[in-house]
Amino acid sequence: MRRGRRVASQHLVLHFITRSECSAPRAGFVVGKVVGNSVQRHRVIRQLRHLIRAQIADFAPGTEIVVRGLAGAGSADLPSELAQLLSKANVRG
Repeated sequence: MRRGRRVASQHLVLHFITRSECSAPRAGFVVGKVVGNSVQRHRVIRQLRHLIRAQIADFAPGTEIVVRGLAGAGSADLPSELAQLLSKANVRG
């Protein structure tokens, strides 16, 4: 994602790029040890996956997104932060 763009909030960073050679939108998640132990990290990933799954059909074709969880993401209001980042990124098709 070096050529892509990014938008950030207090607990999340959204990296995104639109490629013409890819047809379906894709999403990935990165949550490091600063978030907490394995249980907390996987809980954050499950929450983010659930939130993205509901919206990925609305993304533009060829969109690739990586959501990074920062320190404090385990106790953050992830739905509102992710919605804010997606509106800033304007990745909807």
